[in-house]
Amino acid sequence: MCGILAVLGCSDDSQAKRVRILELSRRLKHRGPDWSGLHQHGDNYLAHQRLAIVDPASGDQPLFNEDKSIIVTVNGEIYNHEDLRKQLPNHKFRTQCDCDVIAHLYEEYGENFVDMLDGIFSFVLLDTRDNSFIVARDAIGVTSLYIGWGLDGSVWIASELKGLNDECEHFEVFPPGHLYSSKDREFRRWYNPPWFNEAIIPTTPYDPLVLRNAFEKAVIKRLMTDVPFGVLLSGGLDSSLVAAVTARYLAGTKAAKQWGAKLHSFCVGLKGAPDLKAGREVADFLGTVHHEFQFTIQDGIDAIEDVIYHTETYDVTTIRAATPMFLMSRKIKSSGVKWVISGEGSDEIFGGYLYFHKAPNKEEFHQETCRKIKALHRYDCLRANKSTYAWGLEARVPFLDKDFIKVAMDIDPEYKMIKHEEGRIEKWILRKAFDDEENPYLPKHILYRQKEQFSDGVGYGWIDGIKDHAAKHVTDRMMLNASHIFPFNTPLTKEAYYYRMIFERFFPQNSARLTVPGGASVACSTEKAIEWDASWSSNLDPSGRAAFGVHNSAYENQVNSVAKTVEPEKIIPKMEISNLGVAIQS
Repeated sequence: MCGILAVLGCSDDSQAKRVRILELSRRLKHRGPDWSGLHQHGDNYLAHQRLAIVDPASGDQPLFNEDKSIIVTVNGEIYNHEDLRKQLPNHKFRTQCDCDVIAHLYEEYGENFVDMLDGIFSFVLLDTRDNSFIVARDAIGVTSLYIGWGLDGSVWIASELKGLNDECEHFEVFPPGHLYSSKDREFRRWYNPPWFNEAIIPTTPYDPLVLRNAFEKAVIKRLMTDVPFGVLLSGGLDSSLVAAVTARYLAGTKAAKQWGAKLHSFCVGLKGAPDLKAGREVADFLGTVHHEFQFTIQDGIDAIEDVIYHTETYDVTTIRAATPMFLMSRKIKSSGVKWVISGEGSDEIFGGYLYFHKAPNKEEFHQETCRKIKALHRYDCLRANKSTYAWGLEARVPFLDKDFIKVAMDIDPEYKMIKHEEGRIEKWILRKAFDDEENPYLPKHILYRQKEQFSDGVGYGWIDGIKDHAAKHVTDRMMLNASHIFPFNTPLTKEAYYYRMIFERFFPQNSARLTVPGGASVACSTEKAIEWDASWSSNLDPSGRAAFGVHNSAYENQVNSVAKTVEPEKIIPKMEISNLGVAIQS
């Protein structure tokens, strides 16, 4: 994984222009501290900042085909590259790098090869034979990518905004699952799964072993590495399952032969945070070498400006969660680890956020999961990618594996519904798939631990602390004028206003503010899902604790006020997990 920058068809091929592009590329050096490269062909420039994970010795970029007529700069991991090489027997590869297959696939299949890639990627490919180019981004948008246009007719591509925002007349997020071709001068979607049509409700019966096997395959394929790695372990369901599967299958991999079968796990939180306690317990159960990092509220506040600069967003949910992840990533990188496996994406696929308790029927439940997955590239994927890459650390996300998503999203959403009378809490089908009495993956109470959003799990005092800090810097008078100062995505809270001021200082262009999503949300819901509970419209906070009547540690004053206006049976009771008794046999 790396940082890429490409300028295609610019009017200036001078040495001064080359120097400027090198300067802009260096803004992405945090993403690839191991090596840098720049190739110029006429008025086209392809630059690269490399984080070397597969074939560190010879995989420097840009990459080429045999006669160097095809040039590629890639940010990605292609997990099936060995199989793809076997399908290209007449080609000679210059490196053992996983991304080396891209130029050769293009030679064989033209622009239609992208769906053959199993992995995460953003790349620019220049065909010097006719001076055409294509740009593509992975299915869900795990890797970050932006596109911009210059007044001289040039097209700019960069892994982060900071690589192009000062040079382009207009720029925007490059849509995930899409390809841009210079021949057509338009985007087309190459990733077309059935669930993209939200109106089609899947009907496949739930098979816990099929789901389990699909996830195990997704984790195992991500153990492709030539450098040390670890797992993020918050003690929540998703990260714990990732760690459990990794620990179970690591011994038989090439990675274990090179780096040993002892798995390293990492957790972050305030002193006494729920995640620290749960993460330590899971690590003990799995036998990992566990690394626990504590931060203070002041540490987080001091880092906020850096977090906003690196994540390139003013979204409240993202910044709250990105800050502890940013701090942890620096610690992890200092230990010599270059990449980690993480649990992003599960909540979107399985309806794991606490507001899903109020989904009125399976149709709306499924449609909300579709909306959430489609938006991942603006939220959790952006956070995981940029807060780790700020320190040259890569995050891999098996829940967002293409094959796994297909299996999970083909399941009849009736099985994903939360049904208290049957003991089915959020993500019940995922929990049940790994509830193995004979050979347990996790302790039972961890397997059925209530969903805790990352920004909450690191310690409830974190969100409360940054709210207090923002209130000291944003006055009531400033909030009265918020709609005039920020007419687009007007901040509704002092915390949101505070983040917006910092963002606009780094990225003052109108195009930049348009790259950030907006709209009302409660407990990470989409705006549409707020309709599921009338009381939520007056409680628009992205924290999981805003799902009062659902979260065991909901904001007490809100629970009390709601209890006065909502019928008691409308408030979802707290759940006892110990008597669920759901299990399957291997």
